[in-house]
Amino acid sequence: MSRISLQALTRAIQKIRAMSMGQKEQVADELFREQPNMLGSFLVQKQMGVSFEKMEFLLDILLICFQAMKESGLDWPLITEDEQDKQLARYVASVKFGEDLSPSLNDLAMKQYIENHPEQYLLAFVTGETTDWLNRIIPEQTDKYILLAAANFVNCIAFVPMPQLKHKA
Repeated sequence: MSRISLQALTRAIQKIRAMSMGQKEQVADELFREQPNMLGSFLVQKQMGVSFEKMEFLLDILLICFQAMKESGLDWPLITEDEQDKQLARYVASVKFGEDLSPSLNDLAMKQYIENHPEQYLLAFVTGETTDWLNRIIPEQTDKYILLAAANFVNCIAFVPMPQLKHKA
């Protein structure tokens, strides 16, 4: 069962998209305090050669993911660099596995991945957004870093071990 409900995700999307740049900076400051490693995964994109214009798309995804975590009402643990590395390796292995399959088996594997994902709403949102984004941009080699980071945000949120599942008061 998802820890981030569809309602929490919807609220997060609406809130972030309605914010001014100054308000988004405040959320980014909060993100830095609470989940600095996730922000680091965004900031490193420049070192990977990603343009600022394309980084802006990833920042929107990251802020929505973070806001959705907040909207869930749960006390989220720090997502560590080790957890990010683990989830990235897991995701890359899944993609490589799919590349070695026939198209019909790849489709089946993808369907099972989606159906068994702990955060289906967040996964669907990020997948839809990245698909739309890819259709709007001029493709570059560095786009893969944006896609990997966006997928890793979702997977880190989905698979981070929760110390306890009690809602904030």
